[in-house]
Amino acid sequence: MVPFYVFYSMFGFQRTGDSIWAATDQLTRGFMIGATAGRTTLTGEGLQHADGHSQMLAATNPAVVSYDPAYGYEIAHIIRNGLDRMYGETPEDILYYITVYNEPMEQPAEPEDVDVDGILQGMHLVKAGEDAGEGKHVRLLASGVGMLWAEEARKLLLDDWGVTADLWSVTSWTELRREAMDCDEDAFMDSDAERRVPYVTRRLSEGNGPVIATSDWMRQVQDQIAQWVPEDFYALGADGFGFADTRAAARRFFHIDGPSMAVKALQMLADRGEIDPSVPREAFKKYRIDDVRAGKSGQAGGDA
Repeated sequence: MVPFYVFYSMFGFQRTGDSIWAATDQLTRGFMIGATAGRTTLTGEGLQHADGHSQMLAATNPAVVSYDPAYGYEIAHIIRNGLDRMYGETPEDILYYITVYNEPMEQPAEPEDVDVDGILQGMHLVKAGEDAGEGKHVRLLASGVGMLWAEEARKLLLDDWGVTADLWSVTSWTELRREAMDCDEDAFMDSDAERRVPYVTRRLSEGNGPVIATSDWMRQVQDQIAQWVPEDFYALGADGFGFADTRAAARRFFHIDGPSMAVKALQMLADRGEIDPSVPREAFKKYRIDDVRAGKSGQAGGDA
């Protein structure tokens, strides 16, 4: 029997956290599914259900392999890999934690050239944007339901400001960090050996432009990879208590939605001297970033 334990993600690592540590101490294997994950996906249930940090708590347990997938095909590969790692020929004493959401989201078909290794390592390129030249290119990273906002930001940047963007799905901020830390540990223990470059560094070295990361988690989750990002990096996140309103209004409140991500990307380009400083100011006004009410109609972007 392969155990699957499904719970409200907010309560798993708080109310069940001690039992999870006991389970890993006893070499337990299986899958934990953190349902209704994220700080803004379960509006109306009360702020005690607004989970913005269980991925951070999961990262503290070295036996927990945690993922925050956006797409169904990612989940399929992650579970298949978990079955192999925990129950295959060389089983490991680990637990898998997979966060899933309460969000209507159109699921794309799995690409024929899907990067399975990237999904399992922690990040894979979903869409590449052609470099517009003159510094008008950024990289957008997101996990879970945040991919919807990154996709919107990518479209706003291109349609409204002529800025192109690569779109990355980060399936696990924590696994990226752990692999990078292993690379650093190897270099520390043997400074004469050829240095391994962390996966996140290698992948983001393939492109250019500032890196903006978002999710429905507190910024500290995305900040786990900050020191290994080979470019200017900024994380947007849902820090603090929840916000009892519509999803769109809550996301505008935390500045994690598509327009907020687009504005931050423009600000970073302006800081680098690659676009005029008036552009992000104009975008800020156009998308009404300082007005939470802009999201109440469900139209978080544009002039609505």
